Amino acid sequence: MLRFWLVKLLRATVTLWLVVTSVFIVLRTSGDPVQSLLPPDATIEEIEQFREAWGLDRPLTEQYAKYVVNMATGDFGKSYRDGRQVTTIIAERVPWTLFLGLTAYAVAVLLGVPLGILAAIRRNTFVDRLIMSFAVFGFALPNFFFGILLILLFSLNLRMLPSSGTGTWMHVIMPAATLGLTTAGALARFTRSAMLDVLGKVYIRAAAAKGVSFAGRILRHALPNAAIPVVTVMGLNLGALLGGAIVVETVFAWPGVGRLLVSSVSSRDLAVVQALVLMIAATMVVANLTVDLLYGVLDPRIRVASKD
Repeated sequence: MLRFWLVKLLRATVTLWLVVTSVFIVLRTSGDPVQSLLPPDATIEEIEQFREAWGLDRPLTEQYAKYVVNMATGDFGKSYRDGRQVTTIIAERVPWTLFLGLTAYAVAVLLGVPLGILAAIRRNTFVDRLIMSFAVFGFALPNFFFGILLILLFSLNLRMLPSSGTGTWMHVIMPAATLGLTTAGALARFTRSAMLDVLGKVYIRAAAAKGVSFAGRILRHALPNAAIPVVTVMGLNLGALLGGAIVVETVFAWPGVGRLLVSSVSSRDLAVVQALVLMIAATMVVANLTVDLLYGVLDPRIRVASKD
């Protein structure tokens, strides 16, 4: 079991290192940040002073080595725009993204999983087709387009909800619905497929022959055995939601990590972009590790296999 987790941690570390290296190289070779940060009428002396102050005049390998060493000690540098620590800037935005992401995740799970179970139970009926139509609609519709539709309907036409910003609980309804409903569609599809696969197993028929009630067969036998693929999708979606809903936060002017990433990329604030991408990648890695841990809890056979 220890070897299993050591391998997982090693893979996670290598993944994060590859992300850091790739982002560093792409940002440094895709253009000069000085052109975006300084005014067009900046003199050559001002440009050179800026490069020297931020270490941009040094060789790329030296910049990379310094960044990796500083990052290992928790120092992600300072913002090129306002000179504040990157960690301070991100810390101001993370609570907003967590609030939006967890709210949307609750909507997705509480709606998608029960609908998927219901669709499997009512297979090939009108209920099943209706739920799967909703799932396909939610899965295929782009987040930004769905968000714009909600703004047009509930803000401009009905004038029921605010279209952007924060301040009251009503501000989170449309962003959370945009993220949650689209994610619920994917969860409903995967839950239905997993449940259909399990409902055809021999032990389900054996439980019915023993007189186990229909609810008991679903809750005690079918659902736990269908949980692994569902948990996989739930874990990946949680990592994606908490990693920053970039488009949705931009559409609704939500002051989270995603909107910060968009503004930092447009202004070529390299230190902030690097830290944000690393944070999003780390969120996905942690979500995958959590899913692996839950595998062993849900299915003891996985724990036995990992010991071998």
